[in-house]
Amino acid sequence: MRTIKLAALLLIAATPLAAAPAATSVAAAVTSSGRSADNVKLDESRKPAAVLEYLGLRPGMSTIDLFGGNRYWAEIMAPAVGPKGHVLVWEPSQFTDADSKKAFAEFKAKNRNVAMVSTPFEALALPKNSADLVMLNLNYHDVYWESAKYGIARMEPQTFLKAVYAAMKPGAVIGVIDHVASPNGDTRAIVEKLHRIDPDVIEADFTRAGFQLVGTRNMLRNPEDDHSLLVFDPKIRGKTDRALFKFRKPR
Repeated sequence: MRTIKLAALLLIAATPLAAAPAATSVAAAVTSSGRSADNVKLDESRKPAAVLEYLGLRPGMSTIDLFGGNRYWAEIMAPAVGPKGHVLVWEPSQFTDADSKKAFAEFKAKNRNVAMVSTPFEALALPKNSADLVMLNLNYHDVYWESAKYGIARMEPQTFLKAVYAAMKPGAVIGVIDHVASPNGDTRAIVEKLHRIDPDVIEADFTRAGFQLVGTRNMLRNPEDDHSLLVFDPKIRGKTDRALFKFRKPR
């Protein structure tokens, strides 16, 4: 059944959707009136136009937004890729409830070039060889996290990255953004305590999985964040020091 659903998503991604709006520039998509007020409030710290321009988002692209249930990136990418493009949101089933499904259904009704797939956190399943660009924003550290409360089993980062790699077309790009942790610590312990990750761990993991590092940018860095606080602490929430990587799947 899962194979059938994923095949259907591939068909959607490949089919022009005449009812979808024409592609707009990334900057225009960011300022669109169709975005939710809660998501617009996040723009100051996330700098979405600069990030997506750096990653190379263009009309007609097929994209995947990992952990995208809040629709933040999808609200921008959907109009930017236009009717010949597609945005597939993946959200762990542990984080998907009736309210989030309803909100996404309302969003999809206005954006015919989007779809959502939900599988268990530890069993990422995506259409193979389908994406030109993948967004992984502030969540890669969670592949090192386990939580009985939320039903998150212990995972192996390389298993997760293998699934992401398989979902990308040769030459496709993935943008990885995450909260910065101090170097040389125990990654799982730091994630459990602070929900942060050492950028060197990100680079090493992705390189080991076969990705090529294209570059990094400092546009999301915050030198006033001392890396000792939980990312949800009111003192730093929404203002954390963040690393931005651009990786490519080799052709």
